Amino acid sequence: MSSELICFNAACRARYPIDAVLYTCPRCGGLLEVSPPVIERAGEMKTLWRQRRTSNGALDQSGVWRYREFLPFLDDFSGVVTLREGNTPLLEAPRAARYAGTGRLVFKHQGFNPTGSFKDNGMTCGVAQALRLKMTRVACVSTGNTSASMAAYASAAGLQPVIFIPHGNISYGKLAQALEYGAMTLQVEANFDEILALVRVLAEQLGIYLLNSINPFRIEGQKTIMVEMMDQRDWNPPDWVVLPGGNLGNTAAFGKALREMRECGLIPRLPRLAVIQAEGAAPFQALVEAGGAGKLEPVKKPETLATAIRIGDPVSWPKALHEVMTSGGATAKVSEQEIADAKAQIGLCGIGCEPASAATLAGLRQLRERGVIERGADVVAVLTGNLLKDPDYIYKYHTGRLETPGGEPIRPTFGNQPVVVPNDPVRIAELLESRRG
Repeated sequence: MSSELICFNAACRARYPIDAVLYTCPRCGGLLEVSPPVIERAGEMKTLWRQRRTSNGALDQSGVWRYREFLPFLDDFSGVVTLREGNTPLLEAPRAARYAGTGRLVFKHQGFNPTGSFKDNGMTCGVAQALRLKMTRVACVSTGNTSASMAAYASAAGLQPVIFIPHGNISYGKLAQALEYGAMTLQVEANFDEILALVRVLAEQLGIYLLNSINPFRIEGQKTIMVEMMDQRDWNPPDWVVLPGGNLGNTAAFGKALREMRECGLIPRLPRLAVIQAEGAAPFQALVEAGGAGKLEPVKKPETLATAIRIGDPVSWPKALHEVMTSGGATAKVSEQEIADAKAQIGLCGIGCEPASAATLAGLRQLRERGVIERGADVVAVLTGNLLKDPDYIYKYHTGRLETPGGEPIRPTFGNQPVVVPNDPVRIAELLESRRG
């Protein structure tokens, strides 16, 4: 078996068998990663991956497993469980581009996944590894999207999903998914970071396989978001890839994918990565702003209405820092008002997303105003979750009832208040005419 688990710590780089049940390096405590793929004929591989789009085979119809040569950790794909994840579109958004002040903006919308978020790309790989290890139970800590995805894939695979969520800090749209997919759901009176420390202890004691983004096989699956994006662009890299930053697993995965594609000859250069965090949960932005030296200082009580990125101690920060620095990237932190307004602007493009996704547009606009991203830049912004993940947020924004975690009102700058009308066709006609265009 050629693949290995390798310690990400440059001073260690210890190697372990690919089937070891490990999340961090036993020698130094560093994060682990799967050894890179070996692709010798890039042109032939591009042709093969494109041809698979017309296949009726389950693996070929998956936007993850279609690129299985780029996922070297499995030798046998017979146990893979796929819900036809990936296959997410690139959506042109000229109105959002004008709002951000860029020449071209395209959204890679991961909300088109089976459970409505990018987590499905990673979860199909994480569950495949769990099956290979003959695990019977899997667990995760989640603010919502991870729990929905893990519950679906674990149940489809015949595993028992166990989910730990912060009590009272999850949208009902996401919680409903976990319940529907049969997960044992435990609401813990602590924040995400505290619960993750608890669950890591429990997983080791009880032999439960942990499927948070600390799991290196989750990162492997999330790599394919970038592979598919490049395939859709005929392998022409954009200038920038902008994404939200929560636990930073996507930042780690995207950077790894882009580096490996360049090393394999699939793309000629690296796009620059821009990671956007909410003001109340922005420890990574602070680290990069300070030059990237030293360690990340956690935010003890992270606060943001964008629950998917409400994480104060992101576990993947060392990998993410390496990827941002390697790509010559940037970071930004955005306010609750900026996120809410950006979300409404995305909606006016006919494209819906959850609040955390809208941080990308808010951050892009800010980076344009600061001159970090050039006006004519070719930008792909990643929308990580579906509109219906948090409908309560949307209703409150458009009706002027949305407040920050501190209780301050958020202006409905682009609000679309529903109008109560009498049962009178004349009055309704008058109203419609007054608002024509």
